Amino acid sequence: MPVVQDIRNTRFQCVGAAGAFLFDFPSHEGDYADGGPSGCGVSISGGLKMVEQSGDGLSGDRAKIAGMSLTELKDQYRADLHVDYVAFWKAHGVDMDVGGFMCEMDHDGTLVTTNKSMWYQGRGLWTHTFLYNNFGDEWHLEASRKAVGFMLKFGRDDNGDWVHGLDAQGNVISPPDGIGYTGLFVAEGLMEYARATGESEPMDLAVESFWRACEIYDDQSRQSPQGYVPNSYPGMRLQGFEMVTVVLLSQLVQEVEDPKLQSRLSQAVEVVLEKFWNPEYSLNNEILYHSYDRPHDENEDFIYLGHAIETMWMLLHEAIRAQDQSLFNLAADRLRRHMEVAWDDVYGGFFRAMHVNGALTYDKVLWLQEEVLIGTMILMEHTDWAWPVEWFNRTFHYVQEKFPLKKYGYALWQMGGDRKVSYQPHTSRKGNYHHPRHLMHNLLAIDRMIERNGKPSDLWGSR
Repeated sequence: MPVVQDIRNTRFQCVGAAGAFLFDFPSHEGDYADGGPSGCGVSISGGLKMVEQSGDGLSGDRAKIAGMSLTELKDQYRADLHVDYVAFWKAHGVDMDVGGFMCEMDHDGTLVTTNKSMWYQGRGLWTHTFLYNNFGDEWHLEASRKAVGFMLKFGRDDNGDWVHGLDAQGNVISPPDGIGYTGLFVAEGLMEYARATGESEPMDLAVESFWRACEIYDDQSRQSPQGYVPNSYPGMRLQGFEMVTVVLLSQLVQEVEDPKLQSRLSQAVEVVLEKFWNPEYSLNNEILYHSYDRPHDENEDFIYLGHAIETMWMLLHEAIRAQDQSLFNLAADRLRRHMEVAWDDVYGGFFRAMHVNGALTYDKVLWLQEEVLIGTMILMEHTDWAWPVEWFNRTFHYVQEKFPLKKYGYALWQMGGDRKVSYQPHTSRKGNYHHPRHLMHNLLAIDRMIERNGKPSDLWGSR
């Protein structure tokens, strides 16, 4: 129920016929003696205003999100993470005997194969050690210990490179990839594991794995065809590689003082913002030649919207770490641009890819929707801007309606589908990275917002 509070010298959010906007409440009585700003529809006199409190007593700018109080939103995220995600993975997919993670499962947890992709060993290691580091539960640390043991015993070839795939017992079934992605994911997992245990060896190996991945990536003769892009070339540059480099190094430089790592992080930020950015379309390309020049074929107007959106929230995190306001604002603007282009005005949700002068890729993948939720949550936590709230609300309700499998009798969320996200009665893979990462990052952000009584941190002031 609305209550009257004395709020001299505070910020006021006005919602009325003219839309939602912010203004600073006057410090002197009578400044708005004839009522609030035009279109506000709120009567103000004597330095007082009407403030609507949320059900949990919070009255800040972010006291209610997606129609829920912050406490209610926290409860939803906690249930999605601990009751749904963690419970499923404790019952299925974690090999507590040999070690490692098996992701090729159907909705009910039945293993389609017992293979262990090294991508998902590194990703699963990061997820479970991040869970332990931020939410506790020794089970996650034990699962991580066993996974590290499996990876170190079986995961590298005779040259020391991380292989791409193993069977359940550790026999190699696919060699190292030709880009270096595997080394990046393994490095991120080992880094988080070192944070959990305090051991130096995993951190050293994380750094070593990163530089070996870069060595592979920088080989201009490497052949590494990618099925999701129109054309592949020897030594081609991928926005996706730079994206993972940003998220890895933004964490790693906080643990390891190394000017070379910082320099490579700065390089990744620069090429994402300047080389992959296509000024004609105001969108990021996914593929460039090895020289970082733009192709003159089908890749020239190919935009992998999912990676672009994912990259921009990672740049927001890096801007916060580096206290770089210009980077923060630029990443926010480009996040919004890609979101607006990717949104499906007919059925809702975000498209994964497009040709600017051609067709859209009409399927809907869960991970992309969740990257939007991470990015807009970062902006809701640290700014008082209205547009992130609007986009978060829209996306949150869309995702909660379309992707959870609870209504079909299963745990977890459907990982993707057609344009309408039609139900798929069977699947062959469950993700152990993007989905829990979204839930963990946003749950931690909600906790911080509750601690601030619903107020954004407003790192550098409103814009």
